Amino acid sequence: MAKTGALSSHPTAGARAAELKKELQKLVKTIVDDEDYSVHTIDQAKAALCALRELKFHKPSTASLRLHEPLSCPEEFICPLSKKLMSDPVILSSGQTYDRPFIQRWLKSGNRTCPRTQQVLSHTVLTPNHLISEMISQWCESRGIELQIPVQHGVEEAVTEAERHHFFSLLDKLSAAALHQQKEAAKELRLLTKNMPSFRSLFGESVDAIPKLLVPLLGAKSRGGVLHTDLQEDVITTLLNLSIHDGNKKLVAETPMVVPLLMEALRHGSIETRSNAAAAIFTLSALDSNKELIGKSGALKPLIELLDEGHPLAMKDVASAIFSLCILHENKARAVRDGAVRVILRKIMDGVLVNELLAILAMLSTHQRGADEMGELGAVPCLLRIVRESTCEQNKENCIAILYTVCRNDRTKWTAVREEESSHGTISKLAQDGTCRAKRKANGILDRLRKGVNITHTA
Repeated sequence: MAKTGALSSHPTAGARAAELKKELQKLVKTIVDDEDYSVHTIDQAKAALCALRELKFHKPSTASLRLHEPLSCPEEFICPLSKKLMSDPVILSSGQTYDRPFIQRWLKSGNRTCPRTQQVLSHTVLTPNHLISEMISQWCESRGIELQIPVQHGVEEAVTEAERHHFFSLLDKLSAAALHQQKEAAKELRLLTKNMPSFRSLFGESVDAIPKLLVPLLGAKSRGGVLHTDLQEDVITTLLNLSIHDGNKKLVAETPMVVPLLMEALRHGSIETRSNAAAAIFTLSALDSNKELIGKSGALKPLIELLDEGHPLAMKDVASAIFSLCILHENKARAVRDGAVRVILRKIMDGVLVNELLAILAMLSTHQRGADEMGELGAVPCLLRIVRESTCEQNKENCIAILYTVCRNDRTKWTAVREEESSHGTISKLAQDGTCRAKRKANGILDRLRKGVNITHTA
């Protein structure tokens, strides 16, 4: 006899359980398959599990009420973003009330407007709405609903009024006429944004905070005066510190003159300033919209020039920035046009930063002109040697992927591949022992060799 349990004892409960299981399956699949899944997805899965557990024991749960059952409650208790009963109501500077986790998510995505009114926010400080919170608590208590305040993970330390006052006084000093005041303020802001995450978030509270940070650099530029390298370094490094904060990425990149000043720093700053400017571009480019904005601004060219110079302190940051930007297809074309293939291939041949640069080269090989240029510049023998000699599986995979594309575009390159295979069996070994992708590409090359690709002529 089939075992029956609490979940199947009532037809409504059984249907409810089936619905919960279906949703849970979808959420778990997202978490397992998507590397970029959000914390919110985990929270939804956890809530679905809790609802399923409570349903099994016939106990109504707050989680199930929130997730699935429409609540017949006063409109002012419902968050305009989640459309659910608020558990931690807070007031935005526009005067509108939202549930804290949902408005925080909105702000951390780089939005600086009120979702309901579209009003530009003067600041992003969230003020607890104690009146609405108390009213919701009383309403829930009268109906036997247990309202749980969600645990906030990774919440930044609150900023005191004294710290906020000090922050704005430092911004005012950056606009002072005296150079020593500007330097002192820039140095302190650099240290504060490095050591205190709360000061990074403060820059998102005021629409003119980042423009004020840029005043010393813009002032020197407009006057045609001498730009003090230590002042430039402190301001650029502060921009880097700000860009680490997820809620600032969009705001920083879209502030006029930020990207041009980062490009200026890439070309003319101290080596530490140039390295930090590259790191800032890398961090900002985590957002796809920023990849496009930064690419269109022409930042790839100074990055490639700095890579070409080859200073050890800046190389990794530069390579990371180029790689991140070139994830966007349009930026691959810009990088190829700006000479990235020649510079990167020369560095690889010299044994410099081979792992990182091969990853970029593999990405650029998916661009037609990039692949053609690799063939013209003698990439094939170099790549075959790396496949033969390297112990790094990722490097072998990148090399064979590039070789596959280059040889497919230019049949004259098959001669070198066939000679390598005849002498060392390099491709066959990779087809047997490589990563899944490397095996696939290696077998593709071997298949073409077996079919007798015309490798004796055609230019």
